[in-house]
Parts: sequence; structure tokens; C-alpha cells
Amino acid sequence: MIAGPSRARRLFDGWSANLFQMMLGVTQQIALVPVFLHFWSSEMLAAWLVLYAAGNLPLIADAGLQFRAINRYLSFRSIADCDGRTASFYAAMLRIYLGLLGATAILLLIGTLLFRPSSVLGFENVPYFDIAFVVATAGALAALPSNAVSALYRARGLYGRAVRVQNWAMAASQLGQLVAIVTTGSLVAVAVAYVTPTLLATVWLLAIDAPRRFPFLRKLRARHSWRWTIGQFARAAPFAVAGVTELALVNLPVLMVSALVADRTAVAQWGLSRIAAGLLRMLCMQAMLPLAAELGEDHALGLQQRLRDLYARGSVFVALLASVVVSALLPFWQDFFELWTRGVVPYDPLLTYVLLIGTSFAAPSILAFGYANYSNRGELLARTKGFQLLVFLILSALLIPLAGTLGAAIAVVASDVLVQFGLLGLIIITRTLQRPLRHVAFVILLMVLVTLGGWGLGVTIRSLIPGTGLVRFVTECALWLAVVALLAAPLTNAALRDRLSAAIPR
Repeated sequence: MIAGPSRARRLFDGWSANLFQMMLGVTQQIALVPVFLHFWSSEMLAAWLVLYAAGNLPLIADAGLQFRAINRYLSFRSIADCDGRTASFYAAMLRIYLGLLGATAILLLIGTLLFRPSSVLGFENVPYFDIAFVVATAGALAALPSNAVSALYRARGLYGRAVRVQNWAMAASQLGQLVAIVTTGSLVAVAVAYVTPTLLATVWLLAIDAPRRFPFLRKLRARHSWRWTIGQFARAAPFAVAGVTELALVNLPVLMVSALVADRTAVAQWGLSRIAAGLLRMLCMQAMLPLAAELGEDHALGLQQRLRDLYARGSVFVALLASVVVSALLPFWQDFFELWTRGVVPYDPLLTYVLLIGTSFAAPSILAFGYANYSNRGELLARTKGFQLLVFLILSALLIPLAGTLGAAIAVVASDVLVQFGLLGLIIITRTLQRPLRHVAFVILLMVLVTLGGWGLGVTIRSLIPGTGLVRFVTECALWLAVVALLAAPLTNAALRDRLSAAIPR
């Protein structure tokens, strides 16, 4: 519930910054791929996709501390010495982050010396792969201290500010990658261009922007015992388990396929195919964030009826969003994939169907995951997300050697559907809604109808449009959008929307 213009402005800044961040993510994972393929072989592209995934894994080292810090900063708002307590806790968290950075950097160097990444991941023929691996992962680790600033900004209503700084760094990184690959074609140069802007943004946030916006941070003092420090990790553990699982499910499949599948073309095919499912998940996450914040506020105020109403409508909204997007991707992704990769990487329809349909089916549980974070259900998150990670690892170890990339897709989708949807989602829905089974049946039926309808429409249009190439792809997409817009036109009527909304089981 928006309390006033200031809050509305903060929400708008956050949403707009998130939208720009999602667009940059699309650029990194889709728009840059044809450029890379122009200068690199499919094996070099596979190596870069593995480096990109590995460069995100060190974010696990945050260990849930950012969410712990946000909650502490918010708790200080009601006490007399708000700025003093905030400065003390900020200094302590910054000290913890710097210690984490040093410890994990040492472990990274020792690990790469003992187990060469090029040998473990199957890229012995790629020049300087080990150096590029260290650059990508160490660069991500060096940005960890910025989480202390980001947590403070989010607690003080400056969330959009932190995201905008990250966005400018991402934009500069992508420009640097283009320059590096065009001028050198070196994997190491591209990795350096990828991490350098992020490091500069981290230094700027820590040394310049945060002290300027919060002058009380300039007199930092942190005197806390080891026992206190360990206590922060213990209190952050539930968030860490959830965060580790989310990052692992995004990045570990690429690394596991690279290590267990010998065919380098199949590795590139897997990395490119899962991008569509990743973007679908990202879109649902962005749609979920404002809804989860509102649900968390209703939960804190004890407004159960309003919470049920918003959760029911939000669940249907996220499900519809996922279904519509998937119904468009299923018929047209093959044409886009072939244009995107220029036919260098073969298209696997079964792999695509498993990833997209499975991700779409689990989409309503994303709202349950967000609401669990905002309603302080740490114990539930730790149990369910930890179990989800365990299920994924076991299924991956069993299925990837047997079925290759399809086995990896089944492992990812099964962990999402069986645990996040079947366990976490159903627990949250049962505790929130009065008619949970009717609601789940309604959502599943709606998703099936929308997905099959949009998919069938796309297949029909695709069979009717002649020609090949970019012109055909743009034409069929435009026609599909026009027909869907025409079918959805009645929803512009507010009275009809209200009647449909009232029909959703609470």
C-alpha cells in the first residue's frame, strides 16, 4: 500500500531501475552472443558462457548478510540514536565483508592452483582459460563490499540509486566487452572488461557516494567481538540458504554440463537454450518484487483479508505473465535461435520445451518465495530451499551422465516444480488463502488454457507466413502480438476486470 508521494516515487525509481537492469541482462545474454560468435568459435563461446556463470557464483559468499543488514538498519529507525547505531553497524558489516573478500580470494587462488579450471571444466584447448577464470571470479568477489552500501541504501529509501549505479557499470562493461573482442579477440581481455567497471563502481560507492549521502558514516567505529560476528552469520543463515539455491540453480547447471558433457557444441547449445528460461524467470521475479513488498506490509499490519485478496490476484498475475510469454516463445524461439546463432549452434526443440514449460509451471511459486522473504519465514526458507538444492544436485549427478543436457534441464525443472512449487508454494498458499486447493486448480487450469491457446496461435501463424530470415520472424511476431492484443482488448474495461478478479478463488 503506497502511503504517499514520496513512497510512490521510491517505488517508481526502483521499478524503472529494475527494468533497465533487466534490459541490460537481455543485452548481455542475447544481443552480445552474435558478436561473440562472429569472432569466436562455438568452443570459445562455451568457455565464455562458463566464465560468465562462474563469475556470478562468488556472490554466494554474501551468505545472506545483506538481508540481515537491511533488517537491522530498519530496526534502528525507531530508536533515538538512529544514525549512530547505523554507522556502527555499517562499519562492522563492512569489516566482515572485507574479511570475507580476503578469505575467499585466498581460497580461490589455492583452489585454482590445486585444480586447474581448464582441466576440470574441459577447456584445455582454450588459451589462457585459467587466467580468465581467476579474473572473472576474483572480480566478482571484489565487488562484495558494495552489498554493505546497497543494504543501507535500500533501508533508507535509496534502492533505485544503488541499482542505477550497478546499471551504469553493467552498460560500461558491455561496451568494454565489445571493444575487447573486436580489438583483441582474447578471452582474458573480455573477462577484464567484464569485471573492471563493477570494481570501479564498488570503490565509488564505498569511498565517495555513501559518505557524501550519509555524513555520519565518515566517523566509522566498529568494536565487536568474534562472537558477535559469528552471530551475524547465524542470523543470516536462512537468507543465505535461499540465496545460494537461487544462484546455484541459475549458474551451476552450466558448470555441471561443462564438466560432465564432452561435446562442446552441446555445452554451448545448453547455455544458449537456458537463457530463454532464465529471462522468463527474471521477468517473473521483477513482477513479484513490488507484490511481495505489499504483501509483507499487509502481513506486518495484520490485514489478513487484504493480504489474501492481493496474494490471490498477484498469483494469477504472475501465472498469466509467465503463460503468455511462454506461449509466444514456444512457436517462435526456433526462428529466433537460428537467426541469433547464425546456424552455428543446432536447435534442440525438446530441450527448449522442457525448460520453458517447466519454468512457466513453477512461476506462481516465485510469489510464494518472495512473500516468505518479506514475512520473516526464515526457517521455512532454509528447509525448503536447502532441500531444493539437494534434489537438484542429486538429480543432476544421476541424469546428466545419462541424458546430457536434457538431464540437466529435467533436474532444474524437477527441483523447481517438486520443491519450490510443490512444497514451499503450497505451504505458503495453504497458510495464506482460505481455499488453497481451489486456487491452485484455478491457476493451473488458467495457465494450461493460455499456454496452449497462444502456442496454437503461434504455430498457425508460423505455418501461414511464407519466406525465411529476419523479415519472416518479425512479421510472424508482429501478427501474433496483434491478434493477442485484439483478444485482450475487453480487459481494458474496468468492470469486466473487477468481475474476473472477484472470480479468483481466495
